[in-house]
Amino acid sequence: MDIKKIFINVLQNEAKAIMELTDKIDDNVEKAIDLLFQCKGKIVVTGMGKTGIIARKLAGTFASTGTTAIYLHPAEGVHGDLGMVSKGDIALIVSYSGTTDEIVSIIPYFKRLKLKIISLTGNDKSILAQNSDVVLNIGVRKEYEPYGIVPTASTTTALATGNALAVALLEKKSFKPHDFAIYHPGGTIGKKLLLKVKDVMHTGEQNPVISINHILKDAILEMSSKRLGCVSIIDNKKRLVGIITDGDLRRIFQKYKNPLQMEVSKVMTKNPKSISAEMLGVEALNLMEKYSITMLPVADKNNNPYAMLHLHDLIKAGIL
Repeated sequence: MDIKKIFINVLQNEAKAIMELTDKIDDNVEKAIDLLFQCKGKIVVTGMGKTGIIARKLAGTFASTGTTAIYLHPAEGVHGDLGMVSKGDIALIVSYSGTTDEIVSIIPYFKRLKLKIISLTGNDKSILAQNSDVVLNIGVRKEYEPYGIVPTASTTTALATGNALAVALLEKKSFKPHDFAIYHPGGTIGKKLLLKVKDVMHTGEQNPVISINHILKDAILEMSSKRLGCVSIIDNKKRLVGIITDGDLRRIFQKYKNPLQMEVSKVMTKNPKSISAEMLGVEALNLMEKYSITMLPVADKNNNPYAMLHLHDLIKAGIL
């Protein structure tokens, strides 16, 4: 038994099945998108068995891209869950045969509410297809399915078609990455697009700052008390003029024998990089990576450093 050959054959069959869908694209695709775009309610996605799993995934994809959608289990639907369906909704039904009992049993309810029905099916002569306003053919050749009966390529075409609907709809809605982040505030994508420096920076008593008139010993005490591994140096007008970091301390003690009494102005890194509190966290991270630094003073328009951002803050927030 050549397992690699079997594996490759399955992948090739599914790829062929998807590519063959392109020959079936007709005006029904535009009709489906128009119905979804004009929907005043929500998209009710339903399917049974393995296509039910696909339907659940598609409902999640629509919901995460700005279109209110739910998954309705057809068997649970006829036992009370149809109560979540309202006038103004649109039904998106995924059923390869189009004759599944559980699917057929909920069609009359959709009809009674005058819902528009979009079906993804491999049987355009089925009960489902005959009762649909728009039919999208997801049929595959029998030889693409193991033994001609195991749904593999057919579930792939159902998923691919549903994904194409979702993408076409978000394009029609002019859905942008920032909109996507709004629906994913807890994920890495959302944090990269939404989290700002002001959300994680250290301010007030947590912000390490000393005057340029101080000596290195004072800088070390300030760094130790604030535990951020750095300290901003300000002039008499409270403007940022320098910074001392843990790395600077190591270099200072290697260069000088007794530097503790030295003025910070003599040993600080002058004109350090600073950022705005409104900057996105991911932009601050890119700046840190570019200049190989792990902390950045946060300054206002007058270059007064009123906060500090550390690389660890961004890591803890989930930017990386």
